[in-house]
Amino acid sequence: MTKLSFGIKTAPQNTTYEAMQEIWLAADAEPTIEHAWLFDHFYSLTGDPSGPCLEGWTVLAALAAVTKRIRLGLMVTSNTYRFPPVLAKIGATVDVISKGRLDFGIGAGWHEQEHAAYGIPLYKTGERLRRLEEACELITRMWTEPSATFEGRYYQIKDAYCEPKPIQKPVPPFVIGGGGEQLTLRIAARYASIWNLPGSPVEVFQHKSKVLDEHCAAIGRDPSTIVRSTQLVVNPDNLAETRSTVQEFIAVGATHFILNIRTPYPTQIIKRIVAEIIEPLLSQYAVEE
Repeated sequence: MTKLSFGIKTAPQNTTYEAMQEIWLAADAEPTIEHAWLFDHFYSLTGDPSGPCLEGWTVLAALAAVTKRIRLGLMVTSNTYRFPPVLAKIGATVDVISKGRLDFGIGAGWHEQEHAAYGIPLYKTGERLRRLEEACELITRMWTEPSATFEGRYYQIKDAYCEPKPIQKPVPPFVIGGGGEQLTLRIAARYASIWNLPGSPVEVFQHKSKVLDEHCAAIGRDPSTIVRSTQLVVNPDNLAETRSTVQEFIAVGATHFILNIRTPYPTQIIKRIVAEIIEPLLSQYAVEE
């Protein structure tokens, strides 16, 4: 089987930058933790929406500067929140700051309250997904061409420079989040290095993964070149339960796991996750070289 990959997620809500930095530095010191993630929201998704919620890309840049090893990204950034050429510049800059450690998570966007409050248009689902597809193509061009021109239905650029380019070549890995079978998974089949489906039952994940395989076949892409990823909330009172859930997803083909640590962060939670979840699973599912 494909090698397992484990990461952590600290949503920048109901917490402080200092608390997240402590978690990320602890994760960076643990070789079995390969990646770390934030979310891309302007409001807290749990509890009082007026509570503290730091902006994701800003925090990601700060954490990119203080970590050394772990890959990092937003799970996932909303295409609606930033004009795609500007997002291309932001992503390239974070890849440079991190010395080539960005995983570029992107999705179509969904949070109605944030869009309404900030005056950001929330288009119908089909249009949001078509915009996402154009954004993936536009950003790819800006990251790979000396000056990019793109004439899409929703986005247009002409002789657009993006310098410096990302360190990773040809581009930082695209991580496409979502499970829409007609459009989202078709976009993932074309652009994603990693496909993530959060918060779904195992059976749903397995079905969506098969649909992704079918979209890959339709365009002649080897489906094994797309890593299958999910997010799981860590239960600090029962890490064995979390480990058991990971095993269920491994059985249906998931290999990339994002362990979401909720606030307030428990003492020594990173060391406990490594000792009680990651190391036992890596030992159990060791890949023969």
